[in-house]
Amino acid sequence: MSQQSTPSAPTAARHRQSPLGLLLKYGVPAVITVGLCYLLVKGMDLREMWHTICTECDFRWIAGNIILVIGAQVARAARWRLQLRALGIKASLWVLSLSVFGTYAVNLVFPRLGEIWRTGFVAQRQKAPFTTVFGSMVADRLADTVAVGLISLVTFFLAGPQLMSYLGQNPQLMSRIMSLLTSPVLWGCVITVLAGSTLICVKYPQNRVISTLRRIWNGLWKGFAVIARMRGKGQWLFYTIILWACYYLGLGCAFMSFPLTAQVIALHGLTALLVCFVLTSLSMLVPSNGGIGPWQWAMIFALGLYSADIPGLDKSYMASFANLSLGVQTISSIILGLFTFAWIALDKRSKR
Repeated sequence: MSQQSTPSAPTAARHRQSPLGLLLKYGVPAVITVGLCYLLVKGMDLREMWHTICTECDFRWIAGNIILVIGAQVARAARWRLQLRALGIKASLWVLSLSVFGTYAVNLVFPRLGEIWRTGFVAQRQKAPFTTVFGSMVADRLADTVAVGLISLVTFFLAGPQLMSYLGQNPQLMSRIMSLLTSPVLWGCVITVLAGSTLICVKYPQNRVISTLRRIWNGLWKGFAVIARMRGKGQWLFYTIILWACYYLGLGCAFMSFPLTAQVIALHGLTALLVCFVLTSLSMLVPSNGGIGPWQWAMIFALGLYSADIPGLDKSYMASFANLSLGVQTISSIILGLFTFAWIALDKRSKR
């Protein structure tokens, strides 16, 4: 009885959501994606962009990019397998890899819902509690957040002079950033929210909402803390390094597929590639369908830091590169997602 009711819990919760909640969850990311894509191609010659892709791109490097990104997803599944095993849930690498492939495919249509689908799929197949699997998945994502934060700190330390030089050449942008960071309104809102939240938690500890949030936090912490207690922490760290190395090298393959982006690496070294990698990774924090829109803008901005001494590396060229790089990843996610859902359907049919 409990096994049948467990996977349906998140489904029931979604049905109880208000129309406004559904609009904010799915409508806003779609609007952001469409709006940013429109601004990206506005005023550009799409025929010229297509001509640049057809004449400039070496698709052998793009194939290497796809292979490395798939390798990163398999490494993610292998790392998650260690966390699940520490919680007493034994799942095969094949099943977990399919769950990761399906996650990215679902996120293209319904942002952030892919993680819920992945949790439900693994929980139902392994006959495990949904909340336990969900906690391990959140721990997996939190580990990624920590990794991106550490990589970002190292990158901004290495590329700090280049970034400050670029901002110095754009005094208006520098002024906007400084006014935002020193805004009393911003810091006043942050302090007010933190103080108000702390006061409410201390004054009303038995409140149903506060109790629910505390239970959720405890569950998330339990899922994250299992990483420190589990056996195979060295393997977990190894898979984490492999995961991000594959993503980084995959972006390097994409850079090498275009002559002018390859020249960025030749002139400015791997630090330039690291800056582009970090900024595009941070762009995934913006709610959108699979990063479409924010990712291209982040890439164009990052390449703009190094375009001054590379003739021909204009916005149109950078947009062509960014659109192709993300486009092939989107197409591969769709293909892998279709393969995953077909395999699940055939597997269920064979069991019946």
